[in-house]
Amino acid sequence: MVNAWPREVIAHSQMHASKLPGGVIEGFIRQHQLPAAFHGVIRDYYLPLALWLQERHRPGKTLVVGISGGQGTGKSTLTDFLQIVLTELGHNCCTLSLDDLYLTRAERQQLASEVHPLLLTRGVPGTHDVQLGIDTLNALCCAGAESVTALPRFDKSLDERVPRDAWPQYMGPVDIVLLEGWCLGAKPSVKPVFPLNALEQSEDPSGTWRHFINRQLAGAYRTLFALPEVMVMLKAPSMESILEWRQLQEQKLRERNGGGGLQDGDVLRFVQHYERVTRNLILEMPERADCVFLLGEDHRIKAVNLKH
Repeated sequence: MVNAWPREVIAHSQMHASKLPGGVIEGFIRQHQLPAAFHGVIRDYYLPLALWLQERHRPGKTLVVGISGGQGTGKSTLTDFLQIVLTELGHNCCTLSLDDLYLTRAERQQLASEVHPLLLTRGVPGTHDVQLGIDTLNALCCAGAESVTALPRFDKSLDERVPRDAWPQYMGPVDIVLLEGWCLGAKPSVKPVFPLNALEQSEDPSGTWRHFINRQLAGAYRTLFALPEVMVMLKAPSMESILEWRQLQEQKLRERNGGGGLQDGDVLRFVQHYERVTRNLILEMPERADCVFLLGEDHRIKAVNLKH
């Protein structure tokens, strides 16, 4: 691993930055309500990554890029930027999120009844339609000039999958697919038998829920997670930082909405659903990801590590 972009990537990044339409980056910053200082993040990290990924694309072949990282690390923002810039650079590019592959509420209710009540809460491995993800990615990778590929969507406000006839459709072949998700690429935990937090201790004392999650990661998810050829990780400094960022996010939401948003205790319980898998990702994924953005406790990218 090295802590710098290759010189040719930096040179290409500077060259292409000058060729992008003037409003592209400014429009992106306005759309995402980002501070002016974010220009530096784009210059030093986002744009070089786009060029680095472009170099890995081979004509006539679809490149699947995985973008992984804990909640609140910036996956969606990065994915949106990459899609915009790679499209401007002439590539057919589309995105797919693990969040759009959740099982329907009825399917999760069945899991909650037959396996464990905690499986009603979407998010953890075992609450996604893995085969739907595999089929969608395979369809995108095999798409031709006349192909029409439906892209799954999930409505979080309704906690339900959008009806299939309302899914957006991608027309034609795809050069680059950006697949993002908080647990993308996760491996099974080596010690699922011991409760890790208060949620596991009080609501899963027998370990049924966490062992189910582990079995999913060791099973069908391996096929889905093997599809990306390039893995990008946004690495939080710690699980504690992720909790702090999420609580701050909800605090700002309460201030804007005059009281709406989760309280700190509710956020803590929510995050504990994902703590085991997230801690494991923070520990072991940086050694195998192709590109790692290292985030500081202030939520800013501090460095990039690349695998040769």
